[in-house]
Amino acid sequence: MNFWELYGQKLITAVGVHFLYVFSAVSIGFIIALTLGILLSRVPSIAKVVLPLISVFQTIPGVVFIGLLFLSLGMVPATAITALAIYAIFPILKNTYVGLLSVDRSLIEAARGCGMSKTQRLFEVELPLALPSIIGGLRISTVYTVSWAVLASMIGLGGLGEFIYIGIATNNNKLIVAGAIPSGIMAISLSLLIDSVKKRVSYSSGRRGGVK
Repeated sequence: MNFWELYGQKLITAVGVHFLYVFSAVSIGFIIALTLGILLSRVPSIAKVVLPLISVFQTIPGVVFIGLLFLSLGMVPATAITALAIYAIFPILKNTYVGLLSVDRSLIEAARGCGMSKTQRLFEVELPLALPSIIGGLRISTVYTVSWAVLASMIGLGGLGEFIYIGIATNNNKLIVAGAIPSGIMAISLSLLIDSVKKRVSYSSGRRGGVK
């Protein structure tokens, strides 16, 4: 009770801030990744160069990248959201690209034979069939972003990482647990939510593709 009286309101705020970072970053990353994935699926030769480069970029430690952005943008929420959105892009981009290339070409040819335009084939055939793969990438990206969002507190932007870092600095296990457990619950909850959406989409895509 004493802990809740001291830190309860601050913890609730931290959870809200953390979720806002995750939601904003993943939403922005999803839009960018989906667009790039569609474009790269049209030019696989370019994708073979672009995807490895992005993959290498992902190996840069988050601490380094968010620190560089802090020097450029300052201590504003946009700094954390920008860094997190960039890291959120690759899993979705990769799964979008692979999912679109994995669509049965005979179905695309059948759609072309029915008189569908390229845009119609994309939105009515390719994307619906690639959706399970795309959502799989979204799930990975979301879970990763929940953990990466902890870094926002390193530049004074709050979130659950604030409890973890202060707890480590002061050797206060209660603060560490107070930051770690909600973060873990958030990651698991969002993962299960996206998983349930993926199952529904997979069933729908299976029926669309003629799978019984």
